[in-house]
Amino acid sequence: MTHTTQPSTVTGLLLLSLVSSMSAAQTASDVYLSDFYRDQSDYSAPGQLLRVEPLSEKQSLAAAKENFRVLYSSTEGIWGNDLVAASGVLYLPKGDAPASGWPLVSWSHGTVGINDQCAPSWNGRQAQDENYLHEFLARGFAVVASDYQGLGTAGLHPYLATRPAAYSNLDLIRAVQNSRYPLTEQVLLLGQSQGASAAISTASLAPDYAPEIDVVGVVATGAPYLTPVVLKSLDRLKQLDQPDPLLGYTFLAMTLAEHLDPAFKRRDFITDLAWGLAEEAQTLCYRELKLKVAEANLMRGEVFTQNPMSDLEETFAQMNYPSLGINVPVFLGTGQLDRDTPYRMQAKLVQDLCAENTVVQWEVYPDLDHRGVVLPSLADSLPFIRRLFAGKTVTSSCPSVPE
Repeated sequence: MTHTTQPSTVTGLLLLSLVSSMSAAQTASDVYLSDFYRDQSDYSAPGQLLRVEPLSEKQSLAAAKENFRVLYSSTEGIWGNDLVAASGVLYLPKGDAPASGWPLVSWSHGTVGINDQCAPSWNGRQAQDENYLHEFLARGFAVVASDYQGLGTAGLHPYLATRPAAYSNLDLIRAVQNSRYPLTEQVLLLGQSQGASAAISTASLAPDYAPEIDVVGVVATGAPYLTPVVLKSLDRLKQLDQPDPLLGYTFLAMTLAEHLDPAFKRRDFITDLAWGLAEEAQTLCYRELKLKVAEANLMRGEVFTQNPMSDLEETFAQMNYPSLGINVPVFLGTGQLDRDTPYRMQAKLVQDLCAENTVVQWEVYPDLDHRGVVLPSLADSLPFIRRLFAGKTVTSSCPSVPE
């Protein structure tokens, strides 16, 4: 069972003229950060390293010996018919590199927002992410981390769209592996939340898009699974007379819908009372947006004039996995108290990965939530990672996963 994300032919023809230039279009989320992020380079292929500079002390990780901001070329991911500039970072561990180079991990970040100022290469990382990456740097791994298409650089950040994030990851890996840095050819993909879907999608697309990259596996926590069946099931559980703490995610998804479909207007679905908050989804980073959503304490019935879910199907299709038949092992850590990507959503993802014969090590943490699962899961994921880099097999959880 393969989950593809292609829009309908009719919709595609209507949208092509708009979206083909989406990467260059000025949006409310585009802000000037520095000249570094401005695309003034001449490039002819994806995965070219365009620019490098040291990160500031505030933007750096203390566990790294060297911290670099990088700009590189990538394939625009919605339609795939253009090249764009993307930004990210490279962290090198302390000490001397092994003769074979530093083993490499690619980190895919969770939701930070869609405004350029939210790009982790500019805004820095949350303490939890810093602590997580510290564990890898301290063990002698080099880390690359893309901001993703449109975060930091020009154009819309297509929030949660899997193909743009995967291309951004793969082209950053290409750029640094083909440079002067002492890195191994092998790379492990890490991701949390939005980044979990990015990491899984990166592994899914690598054999066709970047077959020269030696991906050894995936470690993901809090992975979303935005199929129509799962979304409709979860949507039925939401009550109009209760606040929705995840409202910020919906606002972000609706910004992508508005850019994909000229006929879709967020204003048609959002009440006067909630419109100011919805607009701030384009200018605030997610931590601030989440706080404002909590402070507003709006009931779901006070936010929407009509349920937008059915009108977001094309958008959610862009957020689905290109394929679940993945040719490398996948570690998935799930907190049973997760409200952002609920247990039943992740359980369905595991079932469908297993149905496609993907090797999955699934670990469930009964007392942990969406963010809380990240660091504790290292106790299980680090042995998994060591086996992969040693070329050893891992035991799949699939035979014991309930159908």
